[in-house]
Amino acid sequence: MSKDTPKSAGSKRDGRGGGDPVESDEFQHGETAGKPDEDGEAALARLQSDLDRFRDLALRSQADIENFRKRAAREKDDAIKYSNVSFLERLIPILDSFELGLSAARADSEDSPIFVGMQMVSRQLSDFLAELGVQTIDATGTKFDPNIHEAIAQEENPEVEEGTVIRQLRKGYKLKDRLLRPANVVVSKGGARH
Repeated sequence: MSKDTPKSAGSKRDGRGGGDPVESDEFQHGETAGKPDEDGEAALARLQSDLDRFRDLALRSQADIENFRKRAAREKDDAIKYSNVSFLERLIPILDSFELGLSAARADSEDSPIFVGMQMVSRQLSDFLAELGVQTIDATGTKFDPNIHEAIAQEENPEVEEGTVIRQLRKGYKLKDRLLRPANVVVSKGGARH
């Protein structure tokens, strides 16, 4: 019987009867040993995916911040560069009136003290505007450009090519590269058509 006992104990271990709980646990771990590895690989893949996503998000956020800084610096520079725009837009009509007065004083007498004084003031104003970066747009004889010219009329003129400015009625002004006011011009239609 003592020989039967180990044999029956062995048969119990085969799975036909009860068995040693330690061996049973080892058997279960051995049977499911593939699942934890697969679950671990899936978890690792998910973590890697999350890491890649967050790394991409961090890089994009960093790029957005850098773009914001550059845009803010550019806007600050533009604000400084063009800070006088509203002042100059209000000054330009006054300059027009002053130039009309200067023309009237010239017609009266170029030797009069009023004309000489007004001419000095005109030079000072021109120098001041040049220091600020204001440029006049002199359009006469140039090709019509709708970006800086405003056509008031068209005239037939066989001596002037079509689309060319015949005369300027009112000066235009630019502040550096920004248009303050377009020049009012008369544009040639070319020669008479028969």
